[in-house]
Amino acid sequence: MSAKLGSFDAAMRVRYLGPHALIEDNSVRAPATTVVNLRAGRRFGPVDVDLELLNLFDTARADADYYYASRLPGEPFEGVEGIHSRTVEPRMVRIGATLRI
Repeated sequence: MSAKLGSFDAAMRVRYLGPHALIEDNSVRAPATTVVNLRAGRRFGPVDVDLELLNLFDTARADADYYYASRLPGEPFEGVEGIHSRTVEPRMVRIGATLRI
C-alpha cells in the first residue's frame, strides 16, 4: 500500500509466508512468518530523501527455511538432515538520498 501527497510519499509493505512444507511428503513443515516494513520519503528539488523502518514489529522468526543434510566436523560423512534457517533481520532504520541529475 502506498500514498503520494505533493512532494511526500509513504508506503507500507506486509509480507506473509504461511505455514508450508519443507519436503515433498509434508512431514517437515515451517511455521508462518509476517514482516511489516514502513517507508516515507520527500522530494527536495533534485534530491529524494527516504526513511525506512524495517521489521516494524521486530519479528524474531525465520525469513526462509530449508531442509537438507549438512555436516559439521565430527559428524557422520553423509551429514545430518535438519532445518536450516535464515532469520529475519532485526528492527532497523535506514535513511537514504538520491540525487536526480
